[in-house]
Amino acid sequence: MNYPESLKYTKDHEWANLEGGLVTVGITDYAQDSLGDVVYVELPAVGKELAAGKEFGVVESVKSVSSLYSPINGTVVEANSALEGNSALVNKAPYTDGWMIKIKPANPAELNTLLSASDYQKTLS
Repeated sequence: MNYPESLKYTKDHEWANLEGGLVTVGITDYAQDSLGDVVYVELPAVGKELAAGKEFGVVESVKSVSSLYSPINGTVVEANSALEGNSALVNKAPYTDGWMIKIKPANPAELNTLLSASDYQKTLS
């Protein structure tokens, strides 16, 4: 399993990356592996206000349906439209092409409350 040190993580298996004032969010390698083949991703509309820890979307796989939770408070500025026609990107590249949404954070310092890669890995054992 791969858990890039540069990212922050939630106990709900999302990752977050602050870059250029926006936070990109996706699911972890552990999450996509546990789900199996992802067949559908439902993401929020641009402009939707998100609250940390609250559901923002759904990912469906051949095994189950799982909710996606926002790691921080903020506003959706982009949803990954590439997933509409190719949800398998979540399995193939969860940290790059398989990202879910980009958020304009209400308070970027909230990222400091998320888990480091090593702390996230400890929650898995």
